[in-house]
Amino acid sequence: MKKQIRAMMIGAHPDDCDFRCGGLALLYSQAGHVVKYLAMVNGNGGHHLMSPEEIAARRRKETLNVAKLAGITYDVWDIPDCELMPDLETRKRLVREIRQFAPDIIFTSRPNDYHADHRAAAILVQDASYLLTVPHFCPDVPAMRQMPVIMHFYDHFQNPPFRPDVLIRTDEVIEKKFQILACHESQVFEWLPYTKGTLDQVPTDPAERFEWLHQPRLPRDSKSMDEELLSKNLIGTTSERKEAVPAAKYRQKLIERYGEEIGSNTCFAEAYSVSEYGSALTAENERDFFPF
Repeated sequence: MKKQIRAMMIGAHPDDCDFRCGGLALLYSQAGHVVKYLAMVNGNGGHHLMSPEEIAARRRKETLNVAKLAGITYDVWDIPDCELMPDLETRKRLVREIRQFAPDIIFTSRPNDYHADHRAAAILVQDASYLLTVPHFCPDVPAMRQMPVIMHFYDHFQNPPFRPDVLIRTDEVIEKKFQILACHESQVFEWLPYTKGTLDQVPTDPAERFEWLHQPRLPRDSKSMDEELLSKNLIGTTSERKEAVPAAKYRQKLIERYGEEIGSNTCFAEAYSVSEYGSALTAENERDFFPF
């Protein structure tokens, strides 16, 4: 390993990072790099039956299960769901947290997301970026000498549309990513199916539920699938076909990175774009930060 990477993945809720960059986190961890997840809110709004206090405690336990399975650190702040604000005090809190971890690279949402918490998380990272290097801002924690590279998670929003800079093949870790998603059982098997009207379709048997989480599955004998097909008939919030959308959508980027044979036959990938508020992603440091 040329360099041990310190990667910080910042989401609003206690499952955002798992959905958006769980495959990359696994690749980092398995290669001996250091990964920290940060959820800025406690998830206490994410259930239709449990009280806010009960679901926040349950979701905290779910993140601990993820951390153990993935070999990462998973921190959850105490801010209630739907109350994250990009204000000065929260900005200071984030600056301190980032400086203490000292990441080489940060991943977060774009600021044009559907959820106010997601947007606030993105703006907080954006507003904190330059201040990470300013010694007189939050002087109780030493300033960083250089801003980290900052990357945005893939999304499907169109104003403006997502433009990928890096595609990472996740075929070899996709099953473990589903195991990580299954750790968030209060969400993937209860709350999110409830919001989509599919709660009655969720099996009770653990093995059947795990299989249900994959559906619709992706035919392993197909070299490519039409993007429209991949985007149809998705159950819940994830499925094999949904996980395959970035690979189908940005196939040429995979071919450029991995070569014709591997790129053309990749089923699953995660896509990331560069934020202009962090340090530049150059051809040289991209090889260091994405050695996959």
